[in-house]
Amino acid sequence: MADESSVPDAAPDAPASGAPDAQQAAQLGRLLDVHPEVRELGERFAAAGHELFLVGGSVRDTLRAGPDAAAADRIDLDLATSARPEDTERLLRGWADAVWLTGAEFGTVSCRRGRGDDPGRTIEITTFRADTYVAGSRHPTVAFGDAIEDDLARRDFTVNAMAVQVPEFRFVDPFGGLRALNRPRPLLRTPIDPHVSFGDDPLRMVRMARFVSVLDAEIDDATFVAAAEMADELATVSKERIRDELVKLMLGPVPNRGVDVLVRTGLHRHVLPELEDLHACVDPLHRHKDVYHHTLAVLGNAIALETRGPDLLLRISALLHDVGKPATREIHRDRTVTFHHHDVVGARLTRARLRDLRFDKETVRRVSDLVRLHLRFHTYVAGWTDAAVRRYVRDAGDVLEQLNLLTRADVTTGDPRKARAIQRRVTELEERIDHLREQEELDALRPALDGEAIMAHLGIPPGPVVGEAWRHLLELRVERGPMEDAEALAELDAWWATRQADGASGD
Repeated sequence: MADESSVPDAAPDAPASGAPDAQQAAQLGRLLDVHPEVRELGERFAAAGHELFLVGGSVRDTLRAGPDAAAADRIDLDLATSARPEDTERLLRGWADAVWLTGAEFGTVSCRRGRGDDPGRTIEITTFRADTYVAGSRHPTVAFGDAIEDDLARRDFTVNAMAVQVPEFRFVDPFGGLRALNRPRPLLRTPIDPHVSFGDDPLRMVRMARFVSVLDAEIDDATFVAAAEMADELATVSKERIRDELVKLMLGPVPNRGVDVLVRTGLHRHVLPELEDLHACVDPLHRHKDVYHHTLAVLGNAIALETRGPDLLLRISALLHDVGKPATREIHRDRTVTFHHHDVVGARLTRARLRDLRFDKETVRRVSDLVRLHLRFHTYVAGWTDAAVRRYVRDAGDVLEQLNLLTRADVTTGDPRKARAIQRRVTELEERIDHLREQEELDALRPALDGEAIMAHLGIPPGPVVGEAWRHLLELRVERGPMEDAEALAELDAWWATRQADGASGD
């Protein structure tokens, strides 16, 4: 049993620490060239008798992909120091352009220093932390520490528990993070007992799924089992923190693997509980129509269609597009299965879930619109009239591009001929949209007359009737295309006469 004042030991089978190979050592050296401010800070802290280490994602990503990639990502820089917060703040004054306390209780001081037109990056410097554990408790008492090894022990995973001392350029890897990182697929394991680590911060379990997506990593068996056993601890974490991890997961290279980790561990129940029912929603005649695996396939298809980098709206929409199916599934006498109106139900469920996760209003609107409209393309089986194309564009609004991509991604049929036919029809629709755009203002559909013109012509004051008239003219614009003012005025007179007559007969 560990002494009450000691840090729990690392897992007994933790691999021995390794040293970077020549290429990785050169990459770490270039990291300090890319970020000369880190070297300057190292010299500044060393002169004051303090140790300073570069830690976190910048070390991991440099060892894996090189410093240029890390620099391109404009990531913030994390450093750990033996200096206490007040000493750190004093050393930064006069060197940085701005200094502020990020979290006094955690010993973190942030700063920013620009160079020329470059505003610089945010640099966070945190005093070494050492956790003490009371026997029988998984929750530590946090205190400032004196050794980098104790600080690294409380990091989430060994691949993030590596450090480079500056300016000495000494590599520190007490838990075998480099060896775990250098595998064909990086291995995720906690520096200490995973139950203790996840008890310290349950969000680390979602972060585990995030790193599966971002690093295309695998999970150590003991770490995976601990997450499955402790999944309900995630209920203590704020929705905002969960949302932020989910977003990073979804933007990774292989989010379908990260999502699958959430589901297999049961963490999804506190992130996207709707995925639970997708797993159980199976077409009894067509096992390949398992909605959950279909969803992962659609997500993969959507990623393959991206041309301008990760598209969060498209990816989340692909993940949630069929969440309305379990509630709308009907099995008929001939054993066929239908999911009538699952688009409408799914949009409602999507809106509620994203709001619960504290997504911003625009993201909630756009994703729920995509879920609501994801079947719209298939309703025009008899062909696309100009009016149908205009209505499709109008209803899609600012998610038109993602809607067409989602429609393509949703094709997971095993029949190549059917798949080619659907893709060809989507292409034909896109060509029709482009053709109409050349002829009219398709992306800003509006009637020929605005509210002021309607009121002036009819001699009516502002009010609901003006809106009714405007919407009537808009429907005519969608149905017929652009109209001259004279034609619009004639239609407005006809509508007004009918409305007046209906009002008189109602009296």
